[in-house]
Amino acid sequence: MAKWYYYLLLGIIDVEANFLVVKSYQYTSLTSVMLLDCWSIPIVMLLTWIFLKTKYRFKNITGIVVCIAGLVLVVFSDVHAGDRSGGSNPRKGDLIVIAGSTLYAISNVSEEFLVKNADRVELMAMLGIFGSIMSAIQISILERNELESIKWTAGAGIPFFGFAVAMFMFYSLVPVLLKTNGATMLNLSLLTSDMWSVLIRIFAYHEKVDWMYFLAFGAVVAGLLIYSGDDKDENEEAPNVGEENPQPRKQYEEANSGNDSKLVHLLQD
Repeated sequence: MAKWYYYLLLGIIDVEANFLVVKSYQYTSLTSVMLLDCWSIPIVMLLTWIFLKTKYRFKNITGIVVCIAGLVLVVFSDVHAGDRSGGSNPRKGDLIVIAGSTLYAISNVSEEFLVKNADRVELMAMLGIFGSIMSAIQISILERNELESIKWTAGAGIPFFGFAVAMFMFYSLVPVLLKTNGATMLNLSLLTSDMWSVLIRIFAYHEKVDWMYFLAFGAVVAGLLIYSGDDKDENEEAPNVGEENPQPRKQYEEANSGNDSKLVHLLQD
């Protein structure tokens, strides 16, 4: 069991990451946000390599590059179609989304470590408690006027309810993905959210999208398959490649002097 203040810090980081990325839409364009939120992927790779000793093979790196290339195509498709607004302060918005993406990366890697070395249910409960407290404090200070100006009708309440349900499902399933595939796979999978947003534009709002979008969607899916695909020869030689703690489980448990063991003892002391 980790100490409570580690979860408090994680809750603050997670809340601020969400706040900054959403806030960035006020200042910069949608395409800029879609492109710059990819910054979380190299940060996650760096942090997992340093702290969780993740080993990335050429296959994993290739999948990551293909995924990012697909997202870049999405951005180009928006620009090519003329679907781009500059925003009121693009530089400020870009810096905000980069900061938010960095916090997302820190949050994801921290959650991965805790879900693999502590308790998954404890992580979900503590993150939910501290995240709710921090969100309530922040909205009462920074967005009190906006909150008071909301007219609570059915048209306004249903989207809020739908968003709450979606976030509940997201945060309930994220620990499972982090435990089985890691933070890098999570961030790569989140790139598909940009694809689904375009599909919603097509079918819900009847908007037209550029042909590049379909090519981009295929590239992201292909990248995910390349990254997560199994290779029998590689699996026989190193069954845990691409996941944290590549040593066999028994060897890891015996090596109490390793970095992960030190972090676990630090959390529990």
